[in-house]
This record gives sequence, C-alpha cells and structure tokens, in this order.
Amino acid sequence: MKLIRFLLALLLWLPALAFAQSKKDVAAAREVEALERRRFAAQVSKDFAYLEQAFADDLIYTHANGKQNGKPDYLQSIRDGKSQYDKIDVEALTVRAYNQGRTAVVNGTITITLPNKPDGSANLAHLKYVVVQIKDPKKGWQVVLWQSQKQPDSKG
Repeated sequence: MKLIRFLLALLLWLPALAFAQSKKDVAAAREVEALERRRFAAQVSKDFAYLEQAFADDLIYTHANGKQNGKPDYLQSIRDGKSQYDKIDVEALTVRAYNQGRTAVVNGTITITLPNKPDGSANLAHLKYVVVQIKDPKKGWQVVLWQSQKQPDSKG
C-alpha cells in the first residue's frame, strides 16, 4: 500500500518537475533580461561596437511595418539615420530560457521615442515584440530574431 501511495505521489509531481526550469535556464533568463536593456541603450546611443556583438550574423530583424533587414542592413539603417531612436522605454519584459540556458525567447512591450514629427509634435511608437537569442560558445548571447508589432496609441 505504501508503494502505491508513493507511486501516485510521484505521478502527481512528475508533470511539475518536467516543466520546471533548470538553474541554468533561470540564470540565463536574468542575464538575457539585462542584455535586452543594454541593447536598447546601445541602439539609442549608437554603440555600434556593442550592437555588432549583440546581433548574430544571421539576424532577421522584422520591423513593425513588415520590412525585414539582415544584420548589415539594419546596422546601416541606424548609421544612416533611417532607424533613429531618441529613447526606448521598456514597459514589460518576459524572458523564458530553454536548452540548459542556451536559448532564450523574449516577449516585451516598449515605447520608442523617435525624432519629433515635422509639426514639432511627439513621435512615439508603442510596440510589442518577440526576440530569440542564442548563446554562442565563443560570442555569448546574440539576437537571431526580432519581430515587432505596432500597438494603438493609448488614449487617456
């Protein structure tokens, strides 16, 4: 009878154990959250040395308008002023790490302050986004995918 109780208890706990994140996943999620914030700061400050490191060579960057760039084109768009960021505010950020802390999926909401509109009014972009980062053994964490969707302006 004790064996049956033990087996039942074990069966009840197995699903929870199967989905629990490993210590490596938890640590990776914390690290990636900090790196997301640092990358946003680098995009604003045009820290190309950091951005070269943060974006993987095979990056697919899909803007909210549907336009896609690879790493060279996206970085050039920042250099040329086609992608300008005066400020990026993180409103929500969730990181889920997988594969013993080697893969991370990020969901977030940000507000980007862009240069003012021609009439001088504020130019804000409210975005929801998804990022996939992988941890390269030599290069560290790198963004391989960015996908964003514009959100309606909040009224109120």
